[in-house]
Amino acid sequence: MLRRQLPLTPPLSQRLLRLRDRLSARQPAADDADPALRWAAVALLLVPSPDSLLLIRRAERAGDPWSGHMALPGGRREPDDPDLVATAVREVREEIGVSLDIGQLIGRLDDVIPRTPTLPPVAVRPFAFLLPSRPSLALNPEVSAAPWVPVDGLLEPRIYRAVTLELRGERRQFPAYHLEDAVVWGMTERILTGFLEEFRRPEP
Repeated sequence: MLRRQLPLTPPLSQRLLRLRDRLSARQPAADDADPALRWAAVALLLVPSPDSLLLIRRAERAGDPWSGHMALPGGRREPDDPDLVATAVREVREEIGVSLDIGQLIGRLDDVIPRTPTLPPVAVRPFAFLLPSRPSLALNPEVSAAPWVPVDGLLEPRIYRAVTLELRGERRQFPAYHLEDAVVWGMTERILTGFLEEFRRPEP
């Protein structure tokens, strides 16, 4: 009798297990005292074999200050969202067609607030989710690409260096991750840097 063989779930690496334990016990810094802030949430989606993180490239859109940028899936909180975790889950479903289970949530990182007054006052709360394998993606029109980036590549010191950009007629330098065909900077760089520090922390 023939039996249909189900795909095996890749085992989690030791560092993903350690990350899950660290984030579940972590008390992140919250910055929600300013009533003028508008809140958004993003999701860091992690998968094993190899350990990788999903980034998205936002579609080119007129009037969008983050048009064409590399980012994490996410967006602004809607009135019907009961909390910011729900915002992250909804945005992931809408942007890349992935339905997250709340049991996949392993923790959150520090809130990130814009450092320049020219950007909208949108504060971002990042949440980390650990998935058993890479899900199928269905990108909506707001997303032009969604690459899985190996964690080992993000931890390479050589890819983290300044990038010079021209903003509003002024050339400025920003810390950035230089990937093969993209540069990650701005608020996403700040979130990634805090997240990767969790991988670099020595064992107690």
